Amino acid sequence: MTTDRFSNEVETRLNVFFTDNIDCKEMAKLIREVNNVLSLSVMRRCETIESEIKNIDDNFYWLNKLAEILDPYLEA
Repeated sequence: MTTDRFSNEVETRLNVFFTDNIDCKEMAKLIREVNNVLSLSVMRRCETIESEIKNIDDNFYWLNKLAEILDPYLEA
């Protein structure tokens, strides 16, 4: 895990993204919806996703961490 801070440019881009494009709570909801679909696909042994299980597992973890930062749900 890295402890580096965001550069000013990244912070600015994130602020613009969450101000102009999508609300943090809406983004967290979308992340959770995608994670749900991916999880169901893996559990149902979807052939297309089968070869990507390790990648999906890692991405699922990090997307959930981001969702919790944007809108704490599981830790509340």
